[in-house]
Amino acid sequence: MQSNKSVIYFLIKFFGTYALLFVLYAWYLQKYQIKEPFFACAPITQNVANGTQKLLNLVGYNVLMQQHTKEVSINVIVNNKPVARIIEGCNAISIIILYISFIIAFKGSFKNTILFIIGGSLLIYYFNIVRIAVISIAIYEYPVYEKTLHEVVFPLLIYGLTFLLWFIWVKKFASLKK
Repeated sequence: MQSNKSVIYFLIKFFGTYALLFVLYAWYLQKYQIKEPFFACAPITQNVANGTQKLLNLVGYNVLMQQHTKEVSINVIVNNKPVARIIEGCNAISIIILYISFIIAFKGSFKNTILFIIGGSLLIYYFNIVRIAVISIAIYEYPVYEKTLHEVVFPLLIYGLTFLLWFIWVKKFASLKK
């Protein structure tokens, strides 16, 4: 019976945290993502695009990020060739919300929880910028593999990192009753 209570408590904390953060993020998008009279991505998505552009320019590619005129996305243009679009789902916030929900659901000390949430969220955020930069160049250099890269390889990387962080949390920092 105690085992069932632990699982139910975990699920309540996980889904409660997820729902709260999801509602806050939806409110943020409604407030800052513009669809009329013109399109503009929310600042977080613009920051991801700017970070990606800086990284790609740093490694020698001529990259331009341009707000799409007919949808809420940012076009990634490499050497004057459009190669990708960065949409709200590409900014990693949804993954960070999922990550935080799991960390909170698996109780740890307050200090470790806060530090792991902040550190892991920043790691996921910056890893995502590198991921978008690499996928942009991969699509530019190997356009025939675009679908596989976008739908399989690169989601696997970001979710793989998130799973690895969860694994580390559970093994090293979570207060599990044994």
